[in-house]
Amino acid sequence: MRALVVVGLLAVIALVFVVVAVVRDSQGTAGTAADCPDGWPLVDLRLREQKDVKINVYNATDESGRAGGVADDFRNRKFQVKKVGNESKEVDGVAVLRFGPKGVGSAHLLRAYFLNNAERVFLPDRKDDTVDVVLGNGFQQLATTTEVNQSLGDLGAPEAPPETCPMPVEK
Repeated sequence: MRALVVVGLLAVIALVFVVVAVVRDSQGTAGTAADCPDGWPLVDLRLREQKDVKINVYNATDESGRAGGVADDFRNRKFQVKKVGNESKEVDGVAVLRFGPKGVGSAHLLRAYFLNNAERVFLPDRKDDTVDVVLGNGFQQLATTTEVNQSLGDLGAPEAPPETCPMPVEK
């Protein structure tokens, strides 16, 4: 009988410790909007599926029609291509990805299609979730599905740009 009383008492004490730990937990808001300094934008780090990613494709090379062909490649891969056109300033690298706070996760996915060789340009004042894909002189072709998957594994999870805060994750 004494053993049952001791076990019951230990169970009650353990329950009290658990309740106190849950109530006092301070990690629930760590790294979220609650800790975000004033003026820093909240960024969306969700890695989206291709069908949910909106892009504009621009040609910044001396080869005419390149943006149209690449836009078709992206459409075939289920991306939402909104605009296709030319960029006035030439780009020497493979590509430039321009995006705002709502497009961070989408830009992360697109990096994999350029095998992490695309320059990223974060535009904190941009209001939409569209990513501009600016093709440079170093661009040859989009990565294959296998290469994209390997590149995503190498890149890891999307990270918030400097002086931004991740949006709280909806549960």
